[in-house]
Amino acid sequence: MIRFFRHYIPLSLLVLTLAEFLIFYLISDFIAARYGTPVSPATALEAVYKPWLFAAVLTLLNSTFGLYDWEWTQGLRSLLLRVVGAFVIAGIVLELGAQFLPDLFAHGAEFLAAMAMALSTSVLIRLLFMEAGKTDLFKKRILVLGTGSRAARIEEMVESGEARGLAIVGYLPLGSTHHFVPASRVLDSEDSLYETALKHGAEEIVVAVRERRGGGLPMADLLECKLRGLHILDLPGLFERQLGILPLDSLNAGWMIFSDGFTQGSGRDAVKRLFDLTVSGTLLLVTLPILLLVMLLIRLESRGSVFYTQERVGQFGKPFTIFKFRSMFSDAEKDGLPVWARLNDDRTTRVGRFIRRTRIDELPQILNVFLGQMSFVGPRPERPYFVNELAAQIPYYHARHSVKPGITGWAQVRFPYGASVEDAMNKLQYDLYYVKNHSLFLDLMVLLQTAQVVVLGKGVR
Repeated sequence: MIRFFRHYIPLSLLVLTLAEFLIFYLISDFIAARYGTPVSPATALEAVYKPWLFAAVLTLLNSTFGLYDWEWTQGLRSLLLRVVGAFVIAGIVLELGAQFLPDLFAHGAEFLAAMAMALSTSVLIRLLFMEAGKTDLFKKRILVLGTGSRAARIEEMVESGEARGLAIVGYLPLGSTHHFVPASRVLDSEDSLYETALKHGAEEIVVAVRERRGGGLPMADLLECKLRGLHILDLPGLFERQLGILPLDSLNAGWMIFSDGFTQGSGRDAVKRLFDLTVSGTLLLVTLPILLLVMLLIRLESRGSVFYTQERVGQFGKPFTIFKFRSMFSDAEKDGLPVWARLNDDRTTRVGRFIRRTRIDELPQILNVFLGQMSFVGPRPERPYFVNELAAQIPYYHARHSVKPGITGWAQVRFPYGASVEDAMNKLQYDLYYVKNHSLFLDLMVLLQTAQVVVLGKGVR
């Protein structure tokens, strides 16, 4: 993992992205020299930009279809569906570009040859990537200190396949005879902590011990390991890096106060507000035909307002009115009490199901962004009723209100639609990660993954 602007990115996936962009560029340049029209002084500048545009379009569409995430590694079928989908859309975009700007986009034999070579290369490079991932050769070797319930969470992460890029060399007990991890994974060593780590080739030590006071941790041994070049990490830090969450059961106020992050700044707020104003104003103009069409369809199908307005809790707990397209029948909450959304909710209309699946129902919130009540990226705003209910049951829930709520967010692209207190707890772990590490770079990452959610229809209810 490497860290850009406080956000962790798997090094292997970053290398894959950059390498594939370069390969697409070289393919376009190679094919253009053999099948393209001869370059004249009048088209020399366009010839320079052509391979860059080809590589940019394919890389962006691959990203939209999740080919720079981990999900495509689930199997060959998942890989092929995503690659084919990405290249079909990319082919349409490039062909349209060639119709209007023939000097900047490949067409004819040049287009077909470049797409065929890029498609086969994209599949081949990922098959090699999947094979390389089956070995421990490029994985970071981790020694876990502790064998209790916290260590068991790490083992669960390994068994679920979420510990990508890690190889757990074993769990070292601290005098405990009752283990929550498999006995075969428990190390029996009389050597010092550093010698044990060296013996097993560990590069990092993760402290997974609940009780640290009263000599519960070998502080002198840990200091020796750190001074000798080993990286020491606690459990929240491991989950933050690997999963993009802050686990609630491992957090405390002291850790949140003294850790890096959880900071606000007027400079970043100004940049984000400028970004929100520019993009929201542009989107309101661009999407106006879609907005008018959806309003007409909603009105034709069922009675009631085309918009659904609701009070939500914003930054620092300040209430505001949110705008959405109405996707349910007007009497969806007959008794006046808020109800969690359900899977295949029978309160939705036919138009409502479509606009929910495509996330078009969220478009009116662009107006909330323009007015400064929301941002494009941030924790989703909840209704006061649910905020009071959840805050009473979930620790640090109000921490999510330290930033502006968003149309989309880190929790929305990483976790399915929440419909219970347990789901809200899981989503809060992602929201806390965002609050701790938010930056314009992370916002752009979330927006790219939101496009993937829309295209693949994930997390819809």
